[in-house]
Amino acid sequence: MRKYWAEFLGTYILVFVGCGAIIINDISGGAVSHLGIGLCFGLVIMTMIYAIGDISGAHINPAVSIAFAVAKRLEAKEVLPYISFQIAGAILASATLFYMFPEAITMGETMPLKNNWVQSFILELILTFILMFVILNVSTGAKEKGITAALAIGGVVAFEATFAGPISGASMNPARSIAPALFGDMSFLWIYLVSTTLGATLAVFSCKLIQEKDCCKDC
Repeated sequence: MRKYWAEFLGTYILVFVGCGAIIINDISGGAVSHLGIGLCFGLVIMTMIYAIGDISGAHINPAVSIAFAVAKRLEAKEVLPYISFQIAGAILASATLFYMFPEAITMGETMPLKNNWVQSFILELILTFILMFVILNVSTGAKEKGITAALAIGGVVAFEATFAGPISGASMNPARSIAPALFGDMSFLWIYLVSTTLGATLAVFSCKLIQEKDCCKDC
């Protein structure tokens, strides 16, 4: 159970910090800034990998857990518990933010710019593909851990959130999108469930193109 609770707490902290940055930026008139929001997401991912990477692998993202299972680096029986605890942690974080900032216009929902769902779907698919591609190449088995993984993965999240956030919200993570949507707008939630999972899964096959043949077998 330790690894499941680690995923719960890691995802809670991710959503609390990341979505909290969006909310505080909104109610403070831009004090955090768009760049600051991107850095918050990247830095919280980096620190969570340091904190819980050796315990659970620091997936804190259902799409990542599913992709690790497709790559046969994570046992199939572990997928549902991982995802359940990740989503529960994310929802509790959004509930905390909703209680703390009832005056906020946004809860940090990921929404396509000008309702252009096709553009955001493709963008989220590619963003998550890149993220998972990096994860697979710097992780050990199903675990994201160590200085290299933390810096690389945190860096990817930071630059993707910074450049793509204004268009799609740069979710790359179903749990991160589900939680704030429950307290805000769920109109386009499906985009962030399907595209992110598909993008992460496709990255598994790209990894096989450049790594040894046994890169995506049980570790």
